[in-house]
Amino acid sequence: MNKFFDWIKTWVITGLVCLVLVWSFPAQAASKIDPKLEQQVLQIIREHPEVIIESVQAYQQRQQQQLKQVRQAFLQELKTNPKTVIGESPVTGSAKLQTVLIEFSDFQCPYCAKAHEDLKLLLAKYQDKLTLGYKNLPLTSIHAEALPAATAAWAAQQQGKFWEYHDSLFTNQKQLGEVLYLDIAKNLNLDLGKFKRERTLATPAIEKDIQLAEKLGVSSTPFFMMSNPTFSGVIQLSDIESILANAK
Repeated sequence: MNKFFDWIKTWVITGLVCLVLVWSFPAQAASKIDPKLEQQVLQIIREHPEVIIESVQAYQQRQQQQLKQVRQAFLQELKTNPKTVIGESPVTGSAKLQTVLIEFSDFQCPYCAKAHEDLKLLLAKYQDKLTLGYKNLPLTSIHAEALPAATAAWAAQQQGKFWEYHDSLFTNQKQLGEVLYLDIAKNLNLDLGKFKRERTLATPAIEKDIQLAEKLGVSSTPFFMMSNPTFSGVIQLSDIESILANAK
């Protein structure tokens, strides 16, 4: 652990030295730097390392505050204009939009599969109160089938069968692949020609969801945001039920 922190400190110090030298000699920065000045700067940093730590902490705090403001603005929009936030995303549950739960999910994520089972129970219990909206966040760096599955589900949505397709993907998560995508489409009596064509058109809609997730600082799945009462985060479904049960 100490070696790790030493490495971090060295990395930060080196970067800071470069910045100081560039600011001091912008014209010469690309050529020769005065070794004496470099040593002086390094000595100052060695004697006052707390300045670097404080600067990093202040930067992190500013980033966290900005993210908090972005999420608060999103939650307010979700509360006052839920249809705008939902957009073209599939929804299920109550049509009243009294309490809207937005889920960022990945069809290959095992935690999303578990959340799927819990959400079904939650929607059944609060069918007159809760609306679920689905947003795609395929974690392509670790889940090779997340994006293909998302395009298949979007294509099914164009024929009014998103949730049936969604359920089948999670039920058969261990078999994700082209054979399964086509089998589900057949079992749901989808127009296969249209299904295949629509899959090629799904990327813009999925990218829109991904961009929203990035804006909100969402990097893991499942991630939930709810309108009434408002909250956001990686949370257990049992906690959501407690919130709904206690809400007036």
